[in-house]
Amino acid sequence: MTSSLAHLTLVLADDHAIVRMGFRLLLEGVGARVIAEADSGEAAQQLMGQLDPDVLMMDLSMPGCGGLAALERIMARKPAQKVLIASAHGDAITAERALKAGAAGYLCKRSPPDELLRAVGLVAAGQRYIDPEVISALQRADRPEHPAEALTDKEFNVFLQLAQGRSVVEVAESFHLSPNTIGTHLYHIKQKLGIQNMAELAMTAVRSGLIEV
Repeated sequence: MTSSLAHLTLVLADDHAIVRMGFRLLLEGVGARVIAEADSGEAAQQLMGQLDPDVLMMDLSMPGCGGLAALERIMARKPAQKVLIASAHGDAITAERALKAGAAGYLCKRSPPDELLRAVGLVAAGQRYIDPEVISALQRADRPEHPAEALTDKEFNVFLQLAQGRSVVEVAESFHLSPNTIGTHLYHIKQKLGIQNMAELAMTAVRSGLIEV
């Protein structure tokens, strides 16, 4: 599979410089070329408006609007773009949201290097890739209901941002919406998840594996 990566172009979007360096060294070691890097959802959107890589490899947990909202906006403008999500989250609901938003692949960062190269090769070739860990989670008949499954896509994006400690005003700026609109989303989130305050919201996200502490 690695031979198919020769001459491929990629954009890397991850807020950790060391992670991007590791990905770059691994990919360029088998002939691929990283043409740009982004450290936020907004930066990824800007780059993808200027560049046309074979594959965009993107994290979900990034500053600003975050990777999921960035993915939705990028796919709305470039529906044919091949996107591989490389995330620390191996839960089914996060993967389902990303794939529903248009990602062609979902890779857990815990995967070995060869699996990353395999994932990039499959996505570049127009195929779907889902990490074995995620497949296992998706296939579990007894998997517990994820708290965020009750939320709409927009509510889920707002939930992720608020759970990371961002204020209503900051989230409103990221999504180019009014604070009142975000406040309405927050009200619905609290009602649906049965939570009273921001501390409970954050703990719900932590227990669900959506953010790390």
